[in-house]
Amino acid sequence: MQKTIQKRTIKTRANLLAAAEEVIRNGGYEALRVEEVVKAAGVAKGTFFAHFHDKDALMEILIADKLNACLGQAEAGTPPKTVAEIVTALEPVHSFMTSERYVFDLLIRYSGATAVAEIGPVAYCFERYFRVVMLWLEHAEVRKDVPPELLAEGVQAFAIQAMSLRFCALHSATTFTDRLETYLDAWLTPTG
Repeated sequence: MQKTIQKRTIKTRANLLAAAEEVIRNGGYEALRVEEVVKAAGVAKGTFFAHFHDKDALMEILIADKLNACLGQAEAGTPPKTVAEIVTALEPVHSFMTSERYVFDLLIRYSGATAVAEIGPVAYCFERYFRVVMLWLEHAEVRKDVPPELLAEGVQAFAIQAMSLRFCALHSATTFTDRLETYLDAWLTPTG
């Protein structure tokens, strides 16, 4: 009996995730509403809340899955050696992270930087981002007077700053890529 309940629970959760992904494909992350998900999944609203604390808990899972796929794409490529190559290699990751203001806001909220009680999948994505960049920097044409760990933290911090400014009307004249490349040139390959 217990295994039947577990199988049904797993199937219901998978059905809710698939329904949410379909709703997102049609309208984006920000437009997703719990009512649409339960309707598409053919379940009651209470069933949704039995599986997810709230909409953001569902979104954290979906956004982390997509971010992990983007990080996998970045890892699968040839390790970048220059700042321009690093920016290009991270483009799928950054493109997704800035695809919608809601996505960026949720990523920052769940990144682990805001002292949440438990570490979730988004925080692990931020750690993975850091590790990928750190490994690249060990063999890249960048400064060697600073440990790769600190350099990688800087890359991540500058990327987040550039993303934040992408959503700021006062700073819209400079593209995200141009801003990030400027930051990383100064951080990774200083002259003088």
